[in-house]
Amino acid sequence: MRVFVTGGTGHSGSYIIPELVTAGHEVTGLARSDTAAAALSALGAKVRRGDLQDLDGLKEAAADSDGVIHVAHRQDLLPSGGIDAVAAAEIPIMLAYGEALAGTGKPLVAAGSIGSPGTGRDLGRPATEEDPALPVGDEHKGTLRARNVVETAVIGLAERGVRSSVVRIANIAHSTTDRAGFLPTLIALAKEKGFAGYPGDGANLWNAVHVRDGAALFRMALEKGPAGNYWHAVEDGGIPFREIAAAIGSRLGLPAVSVPLDELMLPGNFGFLANVATQSYPTSNLITRRTLGWEPGQPGLLADLDNGHYFSAD
Repeated sequence: MRVFVTGGTGHSGSYIIPELVTAGHEVTGLARSDTAAAALSALGAKVRRGDLQDLDGLKEAAADSDGVIHVAHRQDLLPSGGIDAVAAAEIPIMLAYGEALAGTGKPLVAAGSIGSPGTGRDLGRPATEEDPALPVGDEHKGTLRARNVVETAVIGLAERGVRSSVVRIANIAHSTTDRAGFLPTLIALAKEKGFAGYPGDGANLWNAVHVRDGAALFRMALEKGPAGNYWHAVEDGGIPFREIAAAIGSRLGLPAVSVPLDELMLPGNFGFLANVATQSYPTSNLITRRTLGWEPGQPGLLADLDNGHYFSAD
């Protein structure tokens, strides 16, 4: 299969491309710089120069392919418009793919995120693949509504003859090459504070996946995923935050300490992470495993932390 991939040099994309190449697919990656082009070539992909603002170019690339995997985002919009602007910029991109792929039955697999925070707490069950990414809580409404619109747009293309689906990536995506995700941020914060903190009793649950397992799921969704579905790239469906803090603290030789909820945003505590850190995201992957036969085989989050590569610079 000839596959067009965006975001191929990012954390997830840099695993997705080798996964596809190993499976025998011919991959073309989008590159907007010489550096990105060289990185894509090193991963085994052909290179198409361009960027996400060139909608005609994206349509042409999609039309020339047998399938599309889209994991890129307009990160350049973050400083001025935040995550809402990043998500909003994806809508015309998805519509462009829709124009190129309508009526073909070709697959479009787009990256998404796990549904509304607090689902398990509020409804008494983990979030499932059948749940829409609806906003819960005022502090999350804008971001999740924008994210939900993008995912809904992708799923809606199934009605236009596109085998479209969304892979919702776990809140924590870990690997040996993770340099800017949630874990490195928590580790840096622990070093700065002198303890690994967790909010309140730390019973709130976080989900996680190894990026290599996530890449396998993108491939499987591309190859055989039915149209109009969400897939959950989640291995650990719910790890108490205090256990994550304890694992970080153990590696750093620091205590794991509860931070009272009313002190989370104070200087020296969680700061801008406070609203996120207090949320609970229990998540199921049952439908994904049953439908696609996906079985994660890489180390889970706590085992990966215990491997030590997140602390190799110490």
